[in-house]
Amino acid sequence: MVIRRRWRLFLPLFAVAAYAAPALAQQPPASDNPASTAKKPPKHKPAAPATEAAAPAAGGAKPTLLAQYGDWGAYTASPGGKKISFAIAKPATSEITPAGKTRNPPYMFIASRPADKVSNEVSIIIGYPFKPNSDATIAVGSSSFALYTQQDGAWIKNATEEAQLIEAMRSGQNAVVKGTSAKGTRSTDIFSLKGLAQAVDRTGQDCK
Repeated sequence: MVIRRRWRLFLPLFAVAAYAAPALAQQPPASDNPASTAKKPPKHKPAAPATEAAAPAAGGAKPTLLAQYGDWGAYTASPGGKKISFAIAKPATSEITPAGKTRNPPYMFIASRPADKVSNEVSIIIGYPFKPNSDATIAVGSSSFALYTQQDGAWIKNATEEAQLIEAMRSGQNAVVKGTSAKGTRSTDIFSLKGLAQAVDRTGQDCK
């Protein structure tokens, strides 16, 4: 799990830089996120927008857009000089229970890292710390897969099923991710799979 933990640190940074959305930097802290209790920066020294902070925080590895396919973007970056190519998407719809709870924006990544001999690894940043020792799930059509969770990240629990998950996503319409936060908040995120196959093919070509 060491490689996954190291890669997990870059995911939120890549998400912010990839989407470059000013609203993301201004979004109020998530109630399920420990960072929500952090002190606000002094008024005389405003915090740098997340889109500007992402690149240096990831070793100057600001992602470069390769192409946009439907709801999925294909990007490349080189944190620490090691090339990474990834497809990324935000949920088409999200539901939180109980209603009224907030969190940081969730994302799904499908990444290839040649230096680590990793191809098409599915990673999810959920926007809150998961309940410790809990599994999340991802379902595509009638197929459901357990996800290992750590802090705010999730990965396929049984690595031998990852290729099966990717194949299901290539031909599916939606992927439904469900999880529970450390505070008991339940989330259901539905990701559109429109353009996923093309985005994954493009990142695969970039990381040959």
